[in-house]
Amino acid sequence: MKTFAQLIPLVPLGAFATASLFSADASRLGKDLTPLGAETKASADGTIPAWSGGILTPPAAYKPGDHHPDPFAADAPLYTVTPANAAQYVAKLTAGHLAVLKTYPSYKLNVYPSRRSASNPQRVYDATRQNVATAKLVAGGNGFSGVVLGVPFPMPENGLEVVWNFLTRYRGVAANRQVDQAAVERTGGYQLVRFEDAFIFNYAVPGMTSAVLEKENTLIYYKQEVVAPARLAGTILLAQETIDQVKEPRRAWVYNAGRRRVTRAPNVAYDNPGTAADGQRTSDQFDMFNGAPDRYDWTLVGKKEMLVPYNAYKLHSNKIKHADILKPLHINQDLTRYELHRVWVVEGKLKSGTSHLYSRRTFYIDEDSWQILAADHYDGRGQMWRVSEAHCINYYDALTFWSTLEVHIDLQNGRYLAGGLDNENKMYNFAAKLSPDDFTPDSLRRDGVR
Repeated sequence: MKTFAQLIPLVPLGAFATASLFSADASRLGKDLTPLGAETKASADGTIPAWSGGILTPPAAYKPGDHHPDPFAADAPLYTVTPANAAQYVAKLTAGHLAVLKTYPSYKLNVYPSRRSASNPQRVYDATRQNVATAKLVAGGNGFSGVVLGVPFPMPENGLEVVWNFLTRYRGVAANRQVDQAAVERTGGYQLVRFEDAFIFNYAVPGMTSAVLEKENTLIYYKQEVVAPARLAGTILLAQETIDQVKEPRRAWVYNAGRRRVTRAPNVAYDNPGTAADGQRTSDQFDMFNGAPDRYDWTLVGKKEMLVPYNAYKLHSNKIKHADILKPLHINQDLTRYELHRVWVVEGKLKSGTSHLYSRRTFYIDEDSWQILAADHYDGRGQMWRVSEAHCINYYDALTFWSTLEVHIDLQNGRYLAGGLDNENKMYNFAAKLSPDDFTPDSLRRDGVR
């Protein structure tokens, strides 16, 4: 019998069963496909249930501003994947999870019943249906046209279409949030960095049209202020995320509190270091992936049933502290939840003549929400380097399925980065009153001298 360690190399992406790619027939949406293009039916063995709309209303005890109570708190784990038994589950595990299980004897995946909780507002579903007839990739796949609000390609035919579905997924219209980040040392030490973020998802603004969106070439407005620790406080990043970043690079500025100046920030992109991340992630790993997809050739490997982080309400709870989550080598896996879901597997290989720290990346993208749930990142030698997870919940006050915690595990230095910690902070405000005027260099100057 082969050992677990011997089995790991035997899971090449090419071995995944390639799913039948759907023809673009809008009449299927809401029938055999969900309104966003997932398979409505249950899996063959019933382990993955049929989609029945996701979470549509908050629990009775929920009030706006609360941390979101766990609607599945009564669920008990079905089984636990550990280094000792991982060989039994190789077919359901990502290459990254297999590598972490091999590296850390303390790592495990508690597997719970699958709950297809993802949902979006009806207007997102309506827009997705309309997009089927008009969506197209432009500029070699580095942008899109003919769509707004909904999923551009609910029946994808290639990897780039799936990547754009992720980049444009619904995350509300506007939001404020306060979150913490920790770059955790091998021995468990860390210093928290606190951010106050503001967003406008221009793609989802009511009344937005594809013509206006393409003219403005602006997908997202984003502002991030560092408020702690004191040595970093006052630095503010402003970004206007363009749709086609090859035609027009991301517009970004930084307010430097020490110099009290606003300067352009062209390096906030690709594999430049992430903000206050102590070198533990690249700029384009924020929110699992962001920015221009142009440095990679993207291959749609297919669809597969896999164990992925899902419904992470325990990690989101205000009944625990950051210290309960942040442990040596990896987060406290007793607080995590994994479920079996169908995911799109997309592989990006670095194009010849371009550069990036990662020579290859593999994304595992939820069929129900188009959220990247896990990602594998390989170094220039082709070795697994970093393993990323998005622990997500349905923010049922906004009907969006989005991460509550992102974790980037560095297998080469024994450290990891945890971003989005919100247990000890105010909850996201999806009713934020924001306008594009709040995301200009002049507004950044005003913010800096308050």
